[in-house]
Amino acid sequence: MNRDPDVRMIETSIINEEATYSVNVTGASVTADSSISIIEGYCKKLPRDKYFVPEPKFEFLQEGNLYRCKLVLPPNAAFQTMIGPEASNCHMSKQLVCLDACKKLHMMGDLNDHLLPYSEDSPKTDCMTDVKVISSGAGTTKRKELHGSVSVRLLSGTLGVKLDDATFYAYKMDFSCNITEEKFSSFVLLLETKLDGDVGNIEVELYLIAKFVRSSVSFSGLTNLDAKQVAKAKCFQELIFNSLFGKLFVKSSSGQRRVLLNNEETLWDLSNNYLLLPLDSVDKASQECVIINWTGIDSCVSAVEFLKKNDWLNLQQSEAIDKSSSAHMRDSVVTELDGNVIHLANRSASVDNLKGMIVVAIHTGRIYSILDAVADTSAESPFERGSDTNYLSFADYYKKKYKILLKYPEQPLLLLKQSHNSHNLLVNFRNEGGGKIVVQKPQQPAHIPPELLVGTDLRTDVMKTFYLLPSLMHRMGSLMLASQLREEIAHHTGELNIPSSVILEALTTLRCIERFSMERLELLGDAVLKYAASCHLFLKYPKKHEGQLSSHRSRIVSNSTLHKFGVDHKLQEYIRDCAFDPRQWTAPGQRSIWPSPCNHCVDTREVPLDDKFFTEDVKIMVGNTCNRGHRWMVSKTISDCVEALIGAYYVGGGLTAALSLMKWLGIETVREPSLIDDAIKAASLHSYAAHSEAINILESKIGYKFNVKGLLLEAITHATKGVDHCYQRLEFLGDSVLDILVTRHLYENHKDIDPGELTDLRSASVNNNNFAFAAVRHNLHPHLLHGSECLGDQISSFVKSVSGMGSMTLTPENIAPKVLGDLFESIVGAVLIDSKLDLDEVWKVVEPLLSPIVTPEKLELPPFRELIELCDSLGYFVKENYTPKGDVIHAELSLQLEDVLLNGQGSGPNRKAARGMAALRLLKKLEARGISFSKHKNHQLDQGSDVKVRSSTCSEGSHSVARKKHKTTQLQPNIPSDQLNGESTEKASYSKDFDIPVLPPINMKKGGPRTSLYDLCKKLQWPLPSFDTMEQKSRTLIQFGNIKGFNSFESEISLAIPDFGVIKLTGEARADKKSSFDSAALLMMYELERLGKIIISE
Repeated sequence: MNRDPDVRMIETSIINEEATYSVNVTGASVTADSSISIIEGYCKKLPRDKYFVPEPKFEFLQEGNLYRCKLVLPPNAAFQTMIGPEASNCHMSKQLVCLDACKKLHMMGDLNDHLLPYSEDSPKTDCMTDVKVISSGAGTTKRKELHGSVSVRLLSGTLGVKLDDATFYAYKMDFSCNITEEKFSSFVLLLETKLDGDVGNIEVELYLIAKFVRSSVSFSGLTNLDAKQVAKAKCFQELIFNSLFGKLFVKSSSGQRRVLLNNEETLWDLSNNYLLLPLDSVDKASQECVIINWTGIDSCVSAVEFLKKNDWLNLQQSEAIDKSSSAHMRDSVVTELDGNVIHLANRSASVDNLKGMIVVAIHTGRIYSILDAVADTSAESPFERGSDTNYLSFADYYKKKYKILLKYPEQPLLLLKQSHNSHNLLVNFRNEGGGKIVVQKPQQPAHIPPELLVGTDLRTDVMKTFYLLPSLMHRMGSLMLASQLREEIAHHTGELNIPSSVILEALTTLRCIERFSMERLELLGDAVLKYAASCHLFLKYPKKHEGQLSSHRSRIVSNSTLHKFGVDHKLQEYIRDCAFDPRQWTAPGQRSIWPSPCNHCVDTREVPLDDKFFTEDVKIMVGNTCNRGHRWMVSKTISDCVEALIGAYYVGGGLTAALSLMKWLGIETVREPSLIDDAIKAASLHSYAAHSEAINILESKIGYKFNVKGLLLEAITHATKGVDHCYQRLEFLGDSVLDILVTRHLYENHKDIDPGELTDLRSASVNNNNFAFAAVRHNLHPHLLHGSECLGDQISSFVKSVSGMGSMTLTPENIAPKVLGDLFESIVGAVLIDSKLDLDEVWKVVEPLLSPIVTPEKLELPPFRELIELCDSLGYFVKENYTPKGDVIHAELSLQLEDVLLNGQGSGPNRKAARGMAALRLLKKLEARGISFSKHKNHQLDQGSDVKVRSSTCSEGSHSVARKKHKTTQLQPNIPSDQLNGESTEKASYSKDFDIPVLPPINMKKGGPRTSLYDLCKKLQWPLPSFDTMEQKSRTLIQFGNIKGFNSFESEISLAIPDFGVIKLTGEARADKKSSFDSAALLMMYELERLGKIIISE
């Protein structure tokens, strides 16, 4: 609603006889009789503290027999003084001046159309923001929303519809392994559209199990292909990618198995249309050249033609074989062979030439690389594959299973390296997940008769590169997506040259488990947004008090508002919210064997914003994308992305770029020079002559000379001083200035710390205690102008208590007066206005005042936070209890160890202070028992993160079994052995007052037993159980109910019960580790019930 009287005329009427002011829009009215209570109510809504209570003051002026009243409002009101009309008595003059004040306050917008003061709980739409009412739950973590995802335009093309001569933009891909002996073939990416420079020229680290590969992509100019070459390139991709990552053979509706490439249906999607081709090996002198390996490609095309021509594979496997004939194309069996020549299905070669060759199996369509020919073997050798005894020999196996009669059964079998699934190589799992060790599983080689393999001219170095391509192309596609969003924004803001990698970081959530995520940028963007909104409100609404400004800023920066800005510009379609799954990645020409059918009842790629696509169902999984690109997303993720994108534009283009982005989003950020001049002019009217000497001294302390002294005078004036100005508005502004300056400093100087630690650093630096300590350390507090004896006493008491302290960390019992922090913030706000919003100039003032700024090495967490993190790492639970006693809150925290119950007590003016004091005392008790928290987070659980491996051999039939022991997942302090002997065959005795917990029925689904046991431990304050797991590996399948597997996990559970002892049980073997935890947890629950400690409901 616009309150500007020049823009919108309010229909009002003043009836002189009855002295009434009414608002026709709502019918609200105020009379002279009720005007005084409205003014008093307005003052009660103004910002206050324990030292200052805003209230109106009245002075009476007598002129003959008539009286006039002078109204003086508090310094943070919309105006300060007004003299009313003449009246016959003092009381009437007081009523009339209040009636005029009501009219003026309504016209200024400080009273709404109901003639009530605006408060922090006012409606969301008003004169200060155009943000509409947001739907309930938007921007929260509870709400999940179904959204679509945008396709990458740069990967689209026309290869699926035409086979003409074509010109492509070529991007060379080179790969360098840290193990120099490992060689990877170079490739070229051919696109129909040119990439931006920061997308087409990149380096990406790819992490394998025991090595890493540095991949580099560089633009190599234009490449022309004729129609035949395009056709060959497409055929090559169809063969390799379907054989490696899909299926080369498919079953028709009639049940016949056919070569996929024989189908008339195209495998090429116009939205995923590009070529990935191997390059010839070149020497360093010609390394920049793009020479496509047409020899290898042609051999693959020939292999495809061979498979199509010899289409005997489409015989149904259920067909009977004619004993007098062969399903093989060969005419007869050959028994005499040249020992130096190996006959493949389509060619012959010497053994030496075969090593390292890439071949395709004609009976499965799988790709292999040849390791060697196995001496003293042939197709007549005994067939050994697990416990399968149905086949006498390899020849017998292929005859019975595939209806193939071998022509060269006497040839030696070839030892082949099998192809495997691609993996997410963008994550260094060796350094992720709390020190998780990744073990490379041994791969069993295959033995196949040579004549069942179609040879190619590709070598192993080409094959190895194919496993790198999905991860590299995923990263390139993500950068293309970021570039696409950048282009969309640039249409409205102009080119701002923000790196695509920074934008990608702002679009990437933690669920992607990449080396980067939006969290750091989100933290920075939050500070930038808060600063921009604060400047806008401070300058545009000079008559609004600090409470109103804070309320409106909260709305602008709220998650619900940011969510609306995000969805209005479809940012949710760009967000990357799940880890890269190579199985879901498909190359052009490849048919996916891992489809994700859409069941969302939405035919388009974009999902409409509708309540039916919002839910709070905890069972809904976020991140997984269906074939149409739909995925569920936590609503707050969109809000976080908006902040991160603001941070990205700030990092890439400074404040100007960030403000341009905010304007595109719809966030108003007025910074007109004329408004800055108006603010400076208003401050210049303050008379500072009486304080000029003190101001000069203060300027020397902070190291800044003010152009307008009135700004500094306003910054040091408390509302209790009783003048027409106070520091509250400048404090509002300074708070946001310090936030952005400190956050920017931490972001730029601590690039290698995780986002959580960066947040902790900011919290330790940007808080009232820290600012108050800085004010005292630099002796700024004597310059505070106030009129409250109580305030002066509290400041003196605090100064005395911290005098001589070298650390800026204050204990919970030593809380700084808020006024001192406010003083520091208001001085910073004054410097900003005086410097005409020059943040760099303000930082020159702030940095020395705040130094030393906390670093990760010196970071100390608040006591309660430290206690909770310590207990989480050790598996303990903290119970809280609060008791109010007058103005003081008493807190008691209890912590149950295995052998003792510890308590910590504290008190303070609020829960936070009382809880902090109690936590501090509890931490000291823990430290006395040798239990303490490591300040260095990265090494906090070093002992528990190691995995000890032992090898042993046991007899299980005729198969060897490798056992791997995983270290207990929980750390526990040393406890005397005589206190941990809970071996009990008898029920434990309890006092009559003890209530046995009754548990709901145990959920038998995966994770259910563990959850029930953990909830019980939390309720009773028992330490969490620990698990010790044994893994068995077998060559033969092991049966676990309806599940089969080659690995078996058996877990021992250990539960320490206070005042009872430790119970140790071993669960049943299961096919995976977590299921073995469930088995052990379930057994423990039944044992606890047997001991009479719990009752499990039926």
